[in-house]
Amino acid sequence: MKPEHGLVLGKFYPPHAGHHHLIRTAAAGCERLTVLVSHATVESIPMATRVAWIQEAHPDARVIGTIDDVHMDLHDEKIWQAHVDIFKAAVPERIDALFTSESYGPELARRLGAVHVEVDQDRGAFPVSGTAVRADPAANWDFLEGPVRAGLTRRIVALGAESTGTTTLAEALAAHYRERGGVWAATRCVAEYGRTYSEERLRALQREDPDATWDDVRFTTEEFPLIAKRQNELEEAEARCTGPVLVCDTDAFATGIWHERYLGDRSSGVESIGDALEHDLYLLTDHEGVPFEDDGLRADEHLRPWMTARFEAELERTGRPYVKLQGPHEQRLEQAVAAVDALIAAGWHFASPLPEYR
Repeated sequence: MKPEHGLVLGKFYPPHAGHHHLIRTAAAGCERLTVLVSHATVESIPMATRVAWIQEAHPDARVIGTIDDVHMDLHDEKIWQAHVDIFKAAVPERIDALFTSESYGPELARRLGAVHVEVDQDRGAFPVSGTAVRADPAANWDFLEGPVRAGLTRRIVALGAESTGTTTLAEALAAHYRERGGVWAATRCVAEYGRTYSEERLRALQREDPDATWDDVRFTTEEFPLIAKRQNELEEAEARCTGPVLVCDTDAFATGIWHERYLGDRSSGVESIGDALEHDLYLLTDHEGVPFEDDGLRADEHLRPWMTARFEAELERTGRPYVKLQGPHEQRLEQAVAAVDALIAAGWHFASPLPEYR
């Protein structure tokens, strides 16, 4: 007979394949499972973020978090008791089985009044650790599941005025990193939903009037939050499948500028959606030196300098990191690659966890 209530606990800083193997093994070995995220306030990934990552990967488990600012020392009775008190306060109900991959598992299980179940203590199934992931996420990318990839991938946004090569640049940048192979081969490029939406609006108008053109399309302020929200959804979906870099052909922040361009003012609703996702680098495609090409969904070439200026002003005002790309396409791609490579080289900057004395 399976134990009624099982417990898995750890820092999950960040969660990796070994953690997921432990949780799935535990879930199969008990009637109901609690996963406890033990978070120290010195750690730089918020507890709520780690809880959400694990909950998404393991929807049938109960995932909760607790603050544990006590370092580990297996030779100190007071330290042992402090940890046990924290765990029992977070999970007060009876624990029938404790599932761990740690040498201290049997002693902790005894103190919790539970049976210990050892799972891959020698890390033979998944040779990875939180320490290794924090040191080099890209090198350990294959050990990360979708939610964690989405949280750690470097998100790059290409944006700019109409017909400034934004889409061409975004697709070329993603292709550049895919060509590096390995985990980089999974690099995704998020398409611009606003263009898809615009195409649908024009087709709908042409069904009523076959002679209608893009100049006849009129937008309302209510449409832009829908576009921004869908752009975020597409980005989040691709972020769970990409490599260490995700390239976005525009984002919800840029949608706010397009609202201003078409309707003459800002939209607080769009701006709040634009602030929902964080991005690591913006690549602003300058209009200078790029001929205007009317593809049936473009107009008002004279507004390109204004739009470039508005993008730059809002990037500055909101403190978003950006690089302005100028010159021919090949030069712009070189500038973009250099900026992204510098971002990757800078690392992910995880705070050190509390010391462990084993």
